Amino acid sequence: MSNRFLKIHPSDNVYVALTDLKAGEKLTLNGGSLTLVDDVPAKHKFLEKPLQPEEEVIMYGTVVGKALSPIKEGGVIGTHNIKHKAAPYSGRTKTYQWTPPDVSKFKNKTFMGYHRADGQVGTANYWLVIPLVFCENRNVEVISKAFIEELGFSKPDAYKNYVHELVSLYKEGKTDKISSISFQPAAENGHSRIFKNIDGIKFLTHQGGCGGTRQDSQTLCALLAGYIHNPNVAGATILSLGCQNAEIKTLREKLQTLDPKGTKPVIILDQQQSGTEQELLTQAIQKTFFELIEANKIERKPAPLSKLVVGLKCGGSDGFSGISANPAIGHTSDVLVTLGGSTILSEFPELCGVEQELINRCEEDSAAELFIKLMRTYSNAAEAVGSGFDMNPSPGNIKDGLITDAIKSAGAAKKGGNAPVADVLQYAEYIKKPGLNLLCTPGNDVESTTGTTGSGAQIILFTTGLGTPTGNPVSQVIKIATNTKLAQRMPDIIDYNTGGIISGEKTIEQEGEDILDFIIEVASGRVTAKAVELNQDDFIPWKRGVSL
Repeated sequence: MSNRFLKIHPSDNVYVALTDLKAGEKLTLNGGSLTLVDDVPAKHKFLEKPLQPEEEVIMYGTVVGKALSPIKEGGVIGTHNIKHKAAPYSGRTKTYQWTPPDVSKFKNKTFMGYHRADGQVGTANYWLVIPLVFCENRNVEVISKAFIEELGFSKPDAYKNYVHELVSLYKEGKTDKISSISFQPAAENGHSRIFKNIDGIKFLTHQGGCGGTRQDSQTLCALLAGYIHNPNVAGATILSLGCQNAEIKTLREKLQTLDPKGTKPVIILDQQQSGTEQELLTQAIQKTFFELIEANKIERKPAPLSKLVVGLKCGGSDGFSGISANPAIGHTSDVLVTLGGSTILSEFPELCGVEQELINRCEEDSAAELFIKLMRTYSNAAEAVGSGFDMNPSPGNIKDGLITDAIKSAGAAKKGGNAPVADVLQYAEYIKKPGLNLLCTPGNDVESTTGTTGSGAQIILFTTGLGTPTGNPVSQVIKIATNTKLAQRMPDIIDYNTGGIISGEKTIEQEGEDILDFIIEVASGRVTAKAVELNQDDFIPWKRGVSL
């Protein structure tokens, strides 16, 4: 492709600028020529043909907007002259067929994982400490302080050391020297890990469990059960107050559904039954310590790639997301699905306008019908509170070329590749079928990654064009840049750069396969994702409905 501009689909009437283009430039395209009438910043789009008001903007081969006013040939599009419009959708309109990619180079590859008794394989080995209700958050934090440093999981606090230096200068009356003090990264912690085969203890504090609707608490229990069942988890310690909506029996029912044989150790303590806070905490710490001894006996062993469940997510997206990082991980998804593995595409507000394609890709009519129901219910709920999917793009998205939700969605859907849709999952529903799964979550970064992990993902591929530090306590979140400038500007959060697609140095297929190789390294514990290094343990359950 040209390294200056790109037409994504033959039926499109817009081009994407891959670099800054100036008004008055004469471009050669499709054997003809076009003169730009506006400056077109990189990531933004210009028209191939003039549009009149109400005429449609076509991109990725689908409707992504409509003109608000006359726009000249070679004119840039933006919120000033187009608005959101999406293609309608209904039931299945045609039979879907696809040609799986060649996966011969991956046929015999394995990753080194933690094999669980139920047949799942983890890419990490964590113990969870979870409050069933926000009233127990403080007690969870007390346990955290007791365990983290003593077990060798804490990291030196370089910022605390930095403040210590500033305080010292202040006390010495040398405030004039404060601005000259440079920040120094902390040295490695000298306190080594006690349990070599445990990657960490994760503390999932939240603001739910009571005060909302009963449905919210049911959903929270299903989500927490999914986290405990996730193959990256060895077991869990649960703290209950005793009177909350998210009852112990509800959590046990959800766990029983996922793991009928009860193969994982789960410690459940009720504060109102334990008596004093001291009794509760000493019991929790002692029981957890004994289980950590057992969990530490598990060692990594080879596992086939079919045991991988990989989430597909984007956040801080830009105008390059849909032509570099997203289709690259879409190819990764196709390869993994062909190998018998599983992928999870979430963010339903960012599938607006591409519903019909996904409906046609559903292998089962029941899945297609559920997808339609979930999309319409979600859209109606958003409109009922004075919003709508059309309001999804953030100011940063718009600034960097994602002018409408349909443009954003058409590019976001590329994360799902071309494989058939094996299943459609409701929020907090655990994955049941190998292949590509659609999971109903918000587009919000943390609410989405929280849900994807609760549905069984061990690893999440997270594409970004603007940069975001989002991580997860259980899934290893791999951050993938859409462009080289971002990768160079924020190397502390970016794991992989697909900017070579924009420059023309690499193909989507090459990047997709290289990303799978990178996944294998992370899954085997040989490479640590940047979000894990930063202890970016973001956890926000999706709460719907009213508070009572």
